[in-house]
This record gives sequence, C-alpha cells and structure tokens, in this order.
Amino acid sequence: MGPDHRLAEELRTPQAAAIAGIAFAVILTAVVILLHLAVPRGGDQSLWITDPRRRRQVSLAMTLVPYAGIAFLWFIGVIRSRLGNREDKLFATAFLGSGLLFVAMLFTSAANVGALLSLYDGPNAVSADDVRLVSATSGVLLATFGIRMAAVFTMVVTNLGRRTKLVPRWLQVVGYAAAAFLLFAPPRTFWAILLFPAWVFLLSVQILIESLRPSQG
Repeated sequence: MGPDHRLAEELRTPQAAAIAGIAFAVILTAVVILLHLAVPRGGDQSLWITDPRRRRQVSLAMTLVPYAGIAFLWFIGVIRSRLGNREDKLFATAFLGSGLLFVAMLFTSAANVGALLSLYDGPNAVSADDVRLVSATSGVLLATFGIRMAAVFTMVVTNLGRRTKLVPRWLQVVGYAAAAFLLFAPPRTFWAILLFPAWVFLLSVQILIESLRPSQG
C-alpha cells in the first residue's frame, strides 16, 4: 500500500468526519455570533456599516464562512464514504442535495454582504437603503431558506444513522427534534441557525468517541 493510498484512507476515516464536523460547528457558530453582535435584530439594519468595530466583526465573519463551507463539504464526503453501499439512492439524493444547497445559500448570503463591504471601502457610495436590502436578503437566505435545507439534511442523516445503526437512539431523538424545529421555525428565526451546528457537533463527537473505542472481537 503506497503513501497516497494510505493518505486517502485516512481522509475517509470516522476521525476525519468528526474533525470536519467539529470544525464546521465551531466556525459557523462563531460566524452567527459575530453577525448577531454586529447586526442585532430589531434595530436599524444599516447602522452597522458606519461603525468601524461592527464592520470589522462582519468582515471577520465573512472571512470565516468559506472555511465553514469547506469543512461541511468534507464532513458530507466522509459520511457518504462511510455509508458506502448502505446508502439508499433516495436518501442519498436528499442528503447530498440539501447539504449542497445549504452551503450554496451560506456562500450566497456571505457574498452579498462581502460585496457590500467591498463597495463601502471603495470609491462608490453605499446608501442606507442598499445596506438594509442586502442585510435583509442575506438574512432571509440563511435564516429562512438555509435552515430548511439544514432541517432536511439533519432528518436524512438521522434516518440513515437509524437504519444503519450508526447513530445511537438518544441522538436520533435529538436529530429528529432539531430537524422539526428547523423545518417549522418562523421565518428569519436567526438564533435557530445555531441548532444546526450544535447537532453536527454532537454527531461528530459521537462519531469520534465510537471511532476511538477498541473494536470488539
């Protein structure tokens, strides 16, 4: 077995999935908290861009978003690799589609805000109405449509974990409850987004614990 083959095998291990999932959970949670601190709900959504401290917080959050997406795609890939032939085609389509759509919406939301920051730092003027529109659009993308895709992803992975016995019963209950909340939460329930990385974190820790246990027989 050559070094390239061994490296490929290591990247498909349960530990790899756990590391990717934990990284995604931590980074996305940091992004959500930074955005909440910079652009609190209920206030004027245009004021943050004129405040240097808040603008830096938003800029840092946008910088972190691509790394969250990369970690999540790695997480998806390793989970699919571990399921192998046990992966049902119907659930595989929903699993992969919802995961990719979530990342696409996350990136689109961040790109809108990033473009706004670039315009503000350049020679072009940015009006308060422009800031409100971009903030509202990004919020709807992530906190309305994005969390629905996160709900589908959570439900499908939980169901696959139940059928393959890869997810313990207590985590199945947590997964189904989280999926239901994300699916039916009122639109733009901003803090509901944190439920998704929290579930991914729990699942990743469980995968890591299981992978470190000595094999029986």
